[in-house]
Amino acid sequence: MRVVSGSARGCKLTPVPGMDTRPTTDRVKENVFNLIQNYVGDAEVLDLFAGTGQLGIEALSRGAAHCDFVERAAAAYNTLRNNTQAARVSERASLHRTEAGGFVSRTAKRRYDLIFLDPPYGGKILENALAQIERFDILSTNGIIICESAVEDAFRHGFSVVTSRRYGATLITVLRLRDGGTDEKHENCDLSGQL
Repeated sequence: MRVVSGSARGCKLTPVPGMDTRPTTDRVKENVFNLIQNYVGDAEVLDLFAGTGQLGIEALSRGAAHCDFVERAAAAYNTLRNNTQAARVSERASLHRTEAGGFVSRTAKRRYDLIFLDPPYGGKILENALAQIERFDILSTNGIIICESAVEDAFRHGFSVVTSRRYGATLITVLRLRDGGTDEKHENCDLSGQL
């Protein structure tokens, strides 16, 4: 696991010990960031099920303004802290050891341009997180959500699907607000067909 591009390019990230955390593969991560590159610069980012922190760290390495990392498990949180320090992005990172739903409900006044959702596969975790994001309205008008799930995991949501792509057993789905407009920064960013 490594940072693919930007100021921390090549930095090796430590995995979480044990089998409870499944990191995004470098191949999937690189393809996702190639797709969303025009959304990353100066973005306010939320990495809601941070694990190792590699998605938020990659965003910070590529010029995101700030990232809130949310991770509940102690071992993953400690790994996340070490990885943000190793990648030298700590000054633009806020680490929160808490449940995802609780964090979203407490941060309702913030708006994020880019939200990464990579929870454990199966069950309703992803669906519940999307419901919380919609309920507390934390996605900026022109923001996007990147969801990673197992191909067989069905999840309901109130967002528009911009695009989705399968990588083996992994499905990446890009979402935005149903009535989300475009702004000057993103008016030329057509994500359809790129992933």
